[in-house]
Amino acid sequence: MANQNNLIVYCEFEDGKVADVSLELLTKGRQLADKLGVKLEAVVAGDDLKDIEKQIFPYGVDTIYKAEDKRLYPYTSLPHSSLLINLFREIKPQIAFMGATSIGRDLGPRVSSCLHSGLTADCTSLEIGDHTDPKTGEEYKNLLYQIRPAFGGNIVATIVNPECRPQMATVREGVMKREVRDSNYKGEVVNLDVNKYVNPEDFCVEIIDRHVEKSKVNLKGSPIIVAGGYGVGSKENFDLLYQLAETLGAEVGASRAAVDAGWADHDRQIGQTGVTVRPKLYIACGISGQIQHIAGMQESSIIISVNSDPNAPINAIADYVITGKIEDVLPKLIKYYKKNSK
Repeated sequence: MANQNNLIVYCEFEDGKVADVSLELLTKGRQLADKLGVKLEAVVAGDDLKDIEKQIFPYGVDTIYKAEDKRLYPYTSLPHSSLLINLFREIKPQIAFMGATSIGRDLGPRVSSCLHSGLTADCTSLEIGDHTDPKTGEEYKNLLYQIRPAFGGNIVATIVNPECRPQMATVREGVMKREVRDSNYKGEVVNLDVNKYVNPEDFCVEIIDRHVEKSKVNLKGSPIIVAGGYGVGSKENFDLLYQLAETLGAEVGASRAAVDAGWADHDRQIGQTGVTVRPKLYIACGISGQIQHIAGMQESSIIISVNSDPNAPINAIADYVITGKIEDVLPKLIKYYKKNSK
């Protein structure tokens, strides 16, 4: 295979479908590949991969590396790691992406440490740009800018990897926008001989039984979200959010501080360490607006902030600000909404 130094995305595969986060990364990957003037490639491993390309090609993918083998599904660490490590040694991608999921968090470090390539986890933005080494003065063109909050979210760091390849990054689901490039886009499918890339002993772990519990909370699909932070003040006050959400037909979200305080379950957490949402209406109650939280909801169409602190950072990105205590404001919102919706 010609050494093109292309951009490649590892596509997670579960229940016959490519994961949303992988499709989001293909969208971003296509934009960056265009900027670099290289091909966008994808690798997918599993069983029953018939017609999987129909899910992947529309995102502008030029080459799909398909590893079909019943031993590759469901995901286990060793075979998938070996597959990527040996494939990357062969095709030498300049950039590789995967989702910051339980699979990506397991796979990414294994692949990057074996290839000595480095890896930036949980990126919130990915761009292409130039870099000058401050020590040597050496200039590098068209590097991957791997951008993420650092030092507890007090700064946003841009990380570059000048020498080692591939430049690897993981991104959480929902952070990047997912858009089909062209529903008729057609690339090339390369069927990999799994035994050439994976050693028989890598299949030493056999999955006997598997239980996958689906989340009962659908934050990503909800058009209205009522979210609470530490400023809500108490578990009792947090119940007001549930009452408002029920009245509006909304879903309840929470900041990390509210989850840590035990007022909401982790699957309701919004932000850098939770989910990223883009609802039509986001009502932020008692949320100060740390950068990690804002990263998870800043693309909401309309943001209403209810906060007793008029200088809360979230007010800077809110469309409407209501200054007051949660226990005073929310009962009024519930009352007036009920009155006006009759």
